[in-house]
Amino acid sequence: MKIQKFEELNIWKDSLRITKVIYDYTSEKDFARDFGLRDQIRRAIVSVSSNIVEGFEKNNNNEFARFLRIAKGSAGEVRNQLHIAFAIKYITEFEFEKTNKELEILSAQIGKFIAYLVEKKQNKEFIKK
Repeated sequence: MKIQKFEELNIWKDSLRITKVIYDYTSEKDFARDFGLRDQIRRAIVSVSSNIVEGFEKNNNNEFARFLRIAKGSAGEVRNQLHIAFAIKYITEFEFEKTNKELEILSAQIGKFIAYLVEKKQNKEFIKK
């Protein structure tokens, strides 16, 4: 099946769902008042879905893989910031464990997608025409 638009990508849907979770966390109590960490983690999580979309819209497997690598890096950045938020008690252990695991899974899915695109370098079948 050929994907026609980015909204069909599960990695995009998952990243959007996690973005909502991060925004919810960062709207609460002390986290909301820590402008530096709040803004940084929000920028990083928004970068994940934005780079998935930007890469998809390039209509080129090599470019898509490049932007997915950036998205994967941003997901790692969010995980680091979650560690910080947990260490300074902005989020609970449950929130940290749940969201960190979701980001690990998303990163793995993005990594598999990158591997697929690299393997199918010459095959433009996936990308819309």
